[in-house]
Amino acid sequence: MRLKRFTVQDIDSPKNDDWDLALRWSGRVSLTRRILAVNIFALAMLAGGFFYLDSYRSRLVDSRLAQAGSEARLIAAALSAAKPDARDALALRLARDTGVQLRVFGPQGAQLADTRAMGLHNFALIDPDKEPWGQGAGRFLDAMIDTVVGAGRPPLFRERRPGQAWPSVSEARQKGAAIATIWRAPDRTPVITAAAPMRNGDVAMTAVNARDITQTVRSERFRLSIVLLLVTLFSILLSLFLARTIVRPLRRLARAAVRVRLGRAREVVVPRLPSRGDEIGMLARAISDMSQALRARIDATEAFAADVTHELKNPLASLRSAVEGLDTVRDPALQQRLTGIIRDDVHRLDRLISDISEASRLDAQLSRAKFEPVDIGMMIAALITTRAARGIDRGISLRLDQAQGAALRVMGEGARLERVFDNLIDNAVSFSPDGGRVTIGIVRQAGAAVVRVDDEGPGVPEDAREAVFRRFHSLRPADEAFGKHSGLGLAIARTIVEAHQGSITAQSRDDRSRGARFVVTLPLADSR
Repeated sequence: MRLKRFTVQDIDSPKNDDWDLALRWSGRVSLTRRILAVNIFALAMLAGGFFYLDSYRSRLVDSRLAQAGSEARLIAAALSAAKPDARDALALRLARDTGVQLRVFGPQGAQLADTRAMGLHNFALIDPDKEPWGQGAGRFLDAMIDTVVGAGRPPLFRERRPGQAWPSVSEARQKGAAIATIWRAPDRTPVITAAAPMRNGDVAMTAVNARDITQTVRSERFRLSIVLLLVTLFSILLSLFLARTIVRPLRRLARAAVRVRLGRAREVVVPRLPSRGDEIGMLARAISDMSQALRARIDATEAFAADVTHELKNPLASLRSAVEGLDTVRDPALQQRLTGIIRDDVHRLDRLISDISEASRLDAQLSRAKFEPVDIGMMIAALITTRAARGIDRGISLRLDQAQGAALRVMGEGARLERVFDNLIDNAVSFSPDGGRVTIGIVRQAGAAVVRVDDEGPGVPEDAREAVFRRFHSLRPADEAFGKHSGLGLAIARTIVEAHQGSITAQSRDDRSRGARFVVTLPLADSR
């Protein structure tokens, strides 16, 4: 299974708004309980098999009623065809073969014959009070399931007193057809009676205690209960496994995130879960990377604040000394010199504060910037033209070296990219000797626009080529007055270039000539 990789645009797109992740009532329940609830709901659907058992029992009862009616008709026909003196023997034989109690009632409802009175005891109801506790538990379970599924309860079977008619006997005589009736024995097993008219006006009635129906249903219910129990145990174990593999790592990540929020980022180790290739592992690694980036950002902010304090102290100390000296110095020339120092320090503080302000806001501004296609060659050509029109000190010349061909366009913010190359050109001019030349070369290389800024100055020592991009780090020409630069120009340039998915480095010139080379690489718009 391949996991989808999400980009910043995917995360910020409207289709990923919070509404599609919103949970109403279930959002207040823990994930473990929700997993258990979902699995138990599936088990509840399986438990619906008890409703099927009720319909299965109804079909068995209907089948036995039809069978009892057919048997009663056949017995009535056989007794009608038998000779009067042979009826009792035939009745005993038929009752013994079919397992029923057979009774014959005359036209007035009087009982004429009964196989039980003849000595055949094949119909006997069980007293539930004399049965073991297991049967009582079975009856209680029967009653409970009947209540749940809404099954109807047949009337209780009771023997009639002498002279008291059976309703089915009267109904069979009136309709001239077999009538089968379902009753309930004291032990909740079904009793089936069937009455069929005979040709001489008598009615034959059979009665049987169909305990086999109850036993069949109970056996099926027992099997279903075993299956349900096993599935329930498996479902609970599966739910606990899911909770262990999903909820526990999420809780660990949540606790780590809370500790980071409480300001303990340095002592918090966010688990990365390297063995997990699923979404939980992706989340763990994303949170770990985020906490490390946050820690690095906090460290950078603290270091930046310390550097700002250090950089501001020098001009402030010089300014304070000059201001205090004005109160004691009476020499006009010396006062004028102190005033010049104050003016230079104020300008230096103003330039330093402006650069610090821009550097501190740069990351936030770039994160909100809208990138558009920018023609690098045209932009740098305009910068050189503007500088040449203003005039360049010390006779330094600027040269643009660009191969003819299609325009090199990159995705970016034009004003910020102008600041990058303006800083690099300004840096190259400041290090170049009088009458020197600064060359800006633009080439296409491996799907990227490569801009090289070469000067003829002293160059950058190999051990300082990375340090020059740090904030407030400055290697200035020996003849330049102190405080002309804040030491933030190259740091700002690197921040802007990296925000455009590019790179900036300090290198040696290919021609081995004296001087420095700064190389900016930006991906072309058509290669992204």
